[in-house]
Amino acid sequence: MAQAWKCAGLRWAAEGPVLSWVGGRRSALVRGKRVAFGVAEGPEGGVRICVGARGHACPVRAGVPGRSTGARCEECARLDRAHSVAADTMADDPRPYRVYLAWFGPGLVKVGITAYERGAARLLEQGAVCFSWLGCGPLMAARRTEELLRAALGVPDRVPYAHKRAVRDALPGSAAERAAEI
Repeated sequence: MAQAWKCAGLRWAAEGPVLSWVGGRRSALVRGKRVAFGVAEGPEGGVRICVGARGHACPVRAGVPGRSTGARCEECARLDRAHSVAADTMADDPRPYRVYLAWFGPGLVKVGITAYERGAARLLEQGAVCFSWLGCGPLMAARRTEELLRAALGVPDRVPYAHKRAVRDALPGSAAERAAEI
């Protein structure tokens, strides 16, 4: 049998989108290049296996239903959420965080935070057309700044993907029009 790689998901790197593979390898996704996947034969063929939580494999290698939008079993999802920055359950996280404003298209701006080490990857994953770093600091200071900006500017901290897709069609055509909108 040919070598089988297990995909760990789509990620963003400085040079653009990449597929990451279990074990740390990455493959650049180049515009126009074909990508194909196959289902491996064997005991796990066709069965999705839980990806685990907090950087650790699922201890029971639980199956995940094919129609599930998540990649974790219930127990790992609960554990992952219990140690989530997004859920504000890691107030003592020592990493630095950046506060940003992101623009997705005409009339659609959001404020948010991301771990400093992620760089622009978080904004690329969200589909931001452009963004600006506003500051950097400890998690709770970044959270307070995010909330203050949300209230002061009247912008959300979350935007549904459907709204992002809708304004993408209305992006200004020229660089001058985009600059004026931003």
